[in-house]
Amino acid sequence: MHRIVVVGGGAGGLELVTRLGDKYGRGKDVRITLVDRSLSHIWKPLLHEVAAGVMDTATHQLSYVAQANWHHFEFATGEMIGLDRAAKTIRLAAVPAAADEGEGDLLPERTLPYDTLVLAIGSTTNFFGVPGAQEHTIALDTVEQAERFRRRLMAACVRAQNAADTPLQATLSDAADAADAAVPSDTPDAPAGALLSPPKAQRHKVNLVIVGAGATGVELSAELRNTAEVLRSYGLKLDPRKDVRITIIESSPRILKALPERVSGAVAGLLTKLDVDILCGDSVAEVRPNEVTTTSGKVLPADITVWSAGITAPPVLGKLGLAVNRLNQIEVLPTLQSKTDPDIFAFGDCASCEWPEHGFVPPRAQAAHQQASFLVKAIDARLKGQSLPTFTYRDFGSLVSLGKFSAVGNLMGGLIGGSMFIEGLFARVMYTSLYRMHVAALHGVWRMMLDTVANRLRRSTVPRVKLH
Repeated sequence: MHRIVVVGGGAGGLELVTRLGDKYGRGKDVRITLVDRSLSHIWKPLLHEVAAGVMDTATHQLSYVAQANWHHFEFATGEMIGLDRAAKTIRLAAVPAAADEGEGDLLPERTLPYDTLVLAIGSTTNFFGVPGAQEHTIALDTVEQAERFRRRLMAACVRAQNAADTPLQATLSDAADAADAAVPSDTPDAPAGALLSPPKAQRHKVNLVIVGAGATGVELSAELRNTAEVLRSYGLKLDPRKDVRITIIESSPRILKALPERVSGAVAGLLTKLDVDILCGDSVAEVRPNEVTTTSGKVLPADITVWSAGITAPPVLGKLGLAVNRLNQIEVLPTLQSKTDPDIFAFGDCASCEWPEHGFVPPRAQAAHQQASFLVKAIDARLKGQSLPTFTYRDFGSLVSLGKFSAVGNLMGGLIGGSMFIEGLFARVMYTSLYRMHVAALHGVWRMMLDTVANRLRRSTVPRVKLH
């Protein structure tokens, strides 16, 4: 029996095991196992909507156990902490029991054998060693972090309302206090009271600072404007433009530096219309509980600071004995095999794959999707003893969503004969279709269509903002 182990249940990893399970899972010659430290999956580009409180995670999360049952692969929960290439095993950390499940570990530390290992564990936030950044900011790498931001945003708005001596429903105050108390303590963060206390000079405002003007930072800033408007219908009398200040700090001369300048300029113009302050060409020197200091000497009040300035691969990859680059990404061949070990593949954000004449394959969802599709063919060739094909990345363009306000991007490819700038309704439809393609890859076209209709009906009957 050939044992295929895929570590990481992100967009690419989950698509890969789903397709491998459909192809080989019913037989007895191949065994497919997915490993992830979480129990459920959510498409990472949706996290800014979770943070803004405009999306209910329960309707978009997918249980790994359920997906494994439907598509004939196995699921093992745990975090990979080691690799024995000689014995062909990976080591998984112990899984601690929940508070209401008694003392000790739910699962002990254990090993898992493989014949083909695929690493797809994604990326994590790069704080670049900035003093106070890791302690006093919130990243958006996980659902838990996005939910933490949403709770603190709600609490900050409630406290700003109270500071303005405006009557507010007691239930909202109780909800904010409960949310504050529920913030997990296992992730480095500032004390809730210190992080949320409004600066004295801005007592009637909520000050949000977003560090990094990539897709995450830009999309979050626009979605937050939508949230501020919706909050008013829940008893919060804050003026969405005057009382909620949003500032984006970007060290590069322009936002969305990885995208074409026309896209960047169009998005900057739309953000300006939404009263989002954009500070380009300046970097963060230090982050404190209530403020952010830039290298130019500016001091920005900050009730909440979000860090979305860059990514790096998880530290464990640098401890496996495989060749990695300065960002800890595994260096791979055009076949997506590790340059160190042909039995180990890597793809997605955790891999450094050369893109001839362009540098390296960018860390985007479309790249992970293309690489997952390629690996199905490559692993099939490996199982048949054939030579492996080589991966070729195709850039189909980029899209940035500004929530209900607009979307902007560029499409590329043979169908349009180059690059085409798009915005407005057409761009929003194209952006939405990216997620629908991911759902179709996991469940099939018919279930994706039913899921789309169900979500439309649900969104028309529930509040746009999540308070609890």
